[in-house]
Amino acid sequence: MELKVSSLAERPDDHERAVAMADSWPEFVTRDLVGDYHYGRIAKEFPAFVLFAEDERGEVVATGFSVPFALGAEGRGHLPARGWDEVLLWAFADLRRGRRPDTVSAVAINVRPDLQGKGLSSRMLSAMRDNARAHGFGEVVAPVRPSAKHLEPRTPIEEYAHRVRPDGLPHDPWLRVHARAGATIEAVAPASMTVVGSLEQWRRWTGLPFDTPGDIEVPGALVPVRCEPEQGYAVYVEPNVWMRHPL
Repeated sequence: MELKVSSLAERPDDHERAVAMADSWPEFVTRDLVGDYHYGRIAKEFPAFVLFAEDERGEVVATGFSVPFALGAEGRGHLPARGWDEVLLWAFADLRRGRRPDTVSAVAINVRPDLQGKGLSSRMLSAMRDNARAHGFGEVVAPVRPSAKHLEPRTPIEEYAHRVRPDGLPHDPWLRVHARAGATIEAVAPASMTVVGSLEQWRRWTGLPFDTPGDIEVPGALVPVRCEPEQGYAVYVEPNVWMRHPL
């Protein structure tokens, strides 16, 4: 498939087309409060770091969202345990304060559901790396959501993240794409995203009863969701894997 990749800074009139592309995220993942507030701002406030790919017919088939931030700022220096949530907070705080960024973090690569499995995510990752390099950055980091971890929700993330195939590449397909692009695992982000909701909300998001206490396995969740019926809520704390891409 021939792709034309552009940024929203280059083509601001295509903002709605890019952000409206269908995706396949489980609904509960979109209920993270930090992401719910900040994700929609990325296209407007960091348009140079939002990419979209069009096919030969001009249809949007994939997008790539990233944000620049100051990893070397005082009090930072290490990729945060709160992964995806924290890097969004850092990026928008840096923008507000006029702090010069030194690193780009991937936020999300989305492929139109009917075209998944055709290598588009790898091509968008490459475009994201090229875009960061073109803006003068020497590194991209990524709080990676392992794509097959949901099949093993009770496997500890440390064990899963470092599992490799005989050829030495990661066992997980999405971690493997990053490794093939030149990234290495830096650390696990054990609390990269947190979703808290009432039992009724979780029932609506998942179609499950959420009426028993303890850990509930939810389709698409990387770890079980903790259900507390007596307290009336359930909480999901998603781990991700920090990977570093030198440019």
